[in-house]
Amino acid sequence: MQAEKSHTNLTDDQLIRLHRKAKDNQWLGVLLQRYTTLLLGVAIKYMKDKDVAADCVQQVFLKALTSFPETEIQNFKGWLYILMRNYCFQLLRDKKYHQTEDSLYDQKAAEEADFTSLKKYDWTLDQMHESLAQLEEEQRTCVKMFYLEKKTYNQITEHTGYSFMQVKSYIQNGKRNLKKLLLGKLKDSNNI
Repeated sequence: MQAEKSHTNLTDDQLIRLHRKAKDNQWLGVLLQRYTTLLLGVAIKYMKDKDVAADCVQQVFLKALTSFPETEIQNFKGWLYILMRNYCFQLLRDKKYHQTEDSLYDQKAAEEADFTSLKKYDWTLDQMHESLAQLEEEQRTCVKMFYLEKKTYNQITEHTGYSFMQVKSYIQNGKRNLKKLLLGKLKDSNNI
């Protein structure tokens, strides 16, 4: 109670002497409380997050209380500022290290996913070529020209000699048959 009533008139050095003389953390607590706003501001500056900054202040208070130096402190405010700054730097270094480590795992997972999708893509292309070969010649020709060569109905008509309605029919039936063949191959590959 004595500390609460008389602390406002005491200097930092006087509070430190009282702390050391009485071995009472209450005096140090009064001193730390004086600089709560300063410490919070420093932590927010570095951490960019108010909640994380508040946790940093608590950790620095705890560190100051548990490992207060026995040697003389010339400038308590400066010492406390440096303690907070160094604590924030340590957190940021640890965070960056863990992010780098995590990003390596993420990169490896992405590469594995890319390889897997590439294998699926190759398999699908192989199945597509095999299925195209199984279509009737007219359907195969019209589907290839329309979907792979990006030709219009009129261009296919001119090239093949089929009527417009025949080209339309071959493409629609070829597409439907190709889909059936591919789904059948997909179903068979899932059962393996």
